[in-house]
Amino acid sequence: MGKDVSGRKLRMAMIGGGPGSGIGDIHRKAALMDSQIDFVAGAFSSNPEKSKAQGQALFVDPARVYASWEEMLATEAALPDTKRPDLISIVTPNHLHFAQAKRALELGFHVVMDKPMTMTLAEALELRESVKKTGKVFALTHAFATNAMVKCSRDLVAQGALGKIRKIVVEYPQGWLYQLIEKDDHKQASWRTRPELAGAGCIGDIGVHASHLSELVTGLRVTAVAADAAAVVEGRTIDDDFTALARWEGDVRGSIQASQISVGEGNGLGIRVYGDKAGLEWRFDNMDFIIIKYQDKPWEKWARGTTYVAAASPSAARVTRCDKYHAEGYIEGFANVYLNAALAIRKVEAGEPLTDLDLDFPCVDDGVRGMAFIEAMLESTRNKGAWVDIPAY
Repeated sequence: MGKDVSGRKLRMAMIGGGPGSGIGDIHRKAALMDSQIDFVAGAFSSNPEKSKAQGQALFVDPARVYASWEEMLATEAALPDTKRPDLISIVTPNHLHFAQAKRALELGFHVVMDKPMTMTLAEALELRESVKKTGKVFALTHAFATNAMVKCSRDLVAQGALGKIRKIVVEYPQGWLYQLIEKDDHKQASWRTRPELAGAGCIGDIGVHASHLSELVTGLRVTAVAADAAAVVEGRTIDDDFTALARWEGDVRGSIQASQISVGEGNGLGIRVYGDKAGLEWRFDNMDFIIIKYQDKPWEKWARGTTYVAAASPSAARVTRCDKYHAEGYIEGFANVYLNAALAIRKVEAGEPLTDLDLDFPCVDDGVRGMAFIEAMLESTRNKGAWVDIPAY
């Protein structure tokens, strides 16, 4: 048994998410969406004045706004259970993830963190050991993969609706880095394009979303890649575009590609899966629907919020907030992570066993797999597109 969290909202503190941080604001809105969580403290920036300013803007008790994440974790961990946070949300640049998450776990906090999980596979494996040792809930915000119709797609594939999987095609085009905007002090670009802060560029920022989506929907692990990644924009020192041939378990072939220099593209994540009975397509820009494709009969369009989706996929029904007549979007994907993580935290603290439905959110294992994918992609690129195997971690 842990502490009693029944009859109250979970308390959350945040590391990162200071002024100008778009993703921090998304996390905060998402965490509060389902009335499971209260926001109580933060170390919002490495700059004490910026952290203080963000705390004021969010009406956080000034005594619980900190100049450093180390100070926040130590001080908040020492509070009595009536005030102590239950979970820590980490929305900092990639190079800080490992140390912050590991320390939060060691101090007895549950963790929700942005991806990629760490800078290296070795760090990811060590962090997984910390999660196992502490028994705390650890959730990773692969928010696109928590969409209701992605969950429905996964469940339909698992139920055999497509037959034996033969081919997978997944892509993620963006255009926001088509120019060298990091030279203009663009807040997001200025750290995402620095290898010492981000690790990998396009591969780590959005490519890992594509690989994760493919594994989630199909239930098949990516086993090898042959990659061609490059810094296309002159003057950039980190990859901003890639195409890769890929193989999944069962000798399934296909491709994974992502780009941040595809002019005019916004957030074009999408997947197509082809079996020996039918095909399936889901796209982020039409996220409330999936298309089931047949060779010899009309295609089917499945819509989120319907009774037939709920019957086929309880996990999709669980994260559906609006009926089929009203669209759901980007923030809801993050909210799905926080909702399911919060429900899991309640069970863990109550000493209750967790079901598969309780664990239906991206976890530390997904983070390990993401880092294995990133390192294989970089190795393949260094070796001019040679095939690189990805072991099962």
